[in-house]
Amino acid sequence: MQWAPWSLSIYVISCFIHHVSLAEDFPPPCDSTIYCHGTLIHTIQMAKIFDDDKHFVDMGLQDTPARTLKKFQALLQRNRNNIPVSKLKEFLNTSFTEPGEEFEPWIPSDWKEKPEILSHITDPALKDWAAALNLLWKSLGRKIKDDVKDNPDRHSQIYVPNAVIVPGGRFREFYYWDSYWVINGLLLSEMSSTAKGMIENFLYMVDRYGWIPNGGRIYYNLRSQPPFLTLMMESYMENQKNISFLRESIALLEKEYQFWMNNRTVIVTLEGINYTLNQYRVPVGEPRPESYSVDYELAENLPTTEAKQALYAELKAAAESGWDFSSRWFSKTQQDLKGTKTSSMIPVDLNAILYRVEKTLSKFFTELNMEDKAAQFQSAYNQRLQAVNSVLWDKDVGVWLDYNIEDQSRNNEFFPSNLIPLWATCYTGQEQVDKAVTYLENNKALTYKNGLPTSLKNSGEQWDFPNAWAPLQHMVIDGLQKCGSDKASKIAFSLAQKWVTTNYKVYKEHNAMFEKYNVEHDNIPGGGGEYVVQLGFGWSNGVILQLLDLFKGRLTSGSVLCTTVSWTVLTLPLVAISLWDIY
Repeated sequence: MQWAPWSLSIYVISCFIHHVSLAEDFPPPCDSTIYCHGTLIHTIQMAKIFDDDKHFVDMGLQDTPARTLKKFQALLQRNRNNIPVSKLKEFLNTSFTEPGEEFEPWIPSDWKEKPEILSHITDPALKDWAAALNLLWKSLGRKIKDDVKDNPDRHSQIYVPNAVIVPGGRFREFYYWDSYWVINGLLLSEMSSTAKGMIENFLYMVDRYGWIPNGGRIYYNLRSQPPFLTLMMESYMENQKNISFLRESIALLEKEYQFWMNNRTVIVTLEGINYTLNQYRVPVGEPRPESYSVDYELAENLPTTEAKQALYAELKAAAESGWDFSSRWFSKTQQDLKGTKTSSMIPVDLNAILYRVEKTLSKFFTELNMEDKAAQFQSAYNQRLQAVNSVLWDKDVGVWLDYNIEDQSRNNEFFPSNLIPLWATCYTGQEQVDKAVTYLENNKALTYKNGLPTSLKNSGEQWDFPNAWAPLQHMVIDGLQKCGSDKASKIAFSLAQKWVTTNYKVYKEHNAMFEKYNVEHDNIPGGGGEYVVQLGFGWSNGVILQLLDLFKGRLTSGSVLCTTVSWTVLTLPLVAISLWDIY
């Protein structure tokens, strides 16, 4: 029996849990027997020809999939199912093109050398640095070639009509939640046309699929990422006031929201009251194509096919969360990657994001004079407010905590995500805000000089200590700044100054921006996880511009001499990637 990819449901009724678990029936990540499942991808990825599994699945085909598979099968037969690596390399050279060839050079036409934000920065070194970050938008631009549209079966790249700004490094394509901070940065750089084009691309995918994939590859198709599309539109509308664009887009914004409500909900019953909340859940089998050998080897010694497929699904759910990977998703009985149980958790941040989405949709419908719809979403966000503060708020700890549906417990570990309701204004009053601020103030997490750590557990995973990530810094800082507390505002400024100084020092040392940073040690990017640290970097650039805008002239570089920052972005020996990977 074949289940639809999104048909898995989980319900928690009082202290009973019912999992509909049909791991053996999980579909593969996509239909392609080149890029997602089958003998060809297994053979190539397990041969470990490339340092990064993502390299192969980003390559294009020189011929049709059918002829390529026929050629591979003949090679397999000639070598009695044991193809030498040299022969595999020859096959790849004659059958595939290199990653990046699906793009053509593109420089945003709306790029400006001196956007207004620069005039509000008083520290000369920070002003020069911000100008350098503004320049980076030109190097991170990508336009997809028409061949991807005309011959989609020869590419893993998903075609979208408008050019995009990508994160950078191995992340050659656009990513869903990254783009929220990229778009905010673009708007501060007065690149509203580029920002609008990226939003239109996401709307195009909602229209095509009904949801937004994790990123711009077919192997990401059956998993999403934190739902920021409506909030991208909110940023754009605050900047441009384009009511006609909102009117054209509102049905698709609602459609994407409904994907999360139809396919990612969980019901928790506490004291006889049912609460509907959301979680990350991806009932899709097989190893992730972009990390195929890593997943395959992780699951290799599990006793059954069902156990392997269940782990593959949990890893994809962690990828859907954006936190891939973290001790946040580890089970209590197995504190490592093999113990990942993302679908057992109700995450604070996802539900805070959806609260803000519901509130924003209600506002949008009001602006469009669609009062019935506005009332519908007002009811939705009020219900979620009650659910979040009944299920996830811990009055003893004084903060929101992820909820484990398997044992009906809250995860009392520090994660910046515990504080995201402040950013979403998903709280019931000032007393709750003050308790959350006190929780942070009394937490060891504030003692690190280079930013707020992603957790206090050094698991070796990249979404854990000692790494710090731009989007989490921004949401915590922004939430503290706007929650109406002097104490919170002071902490917000302190965290912003730490983050700006950290990013600036690393930039000065390496002439590059990175995806993550180290909270303990100066002048180095973050580490850990499945791949070497990446530079570029879309959301890091966007967050710095947002913080410089939020605090205007108050932030400083920490430099005694405000020397001019070099605008060179090529000289970095840290990461062995091609020039095309950087640009």
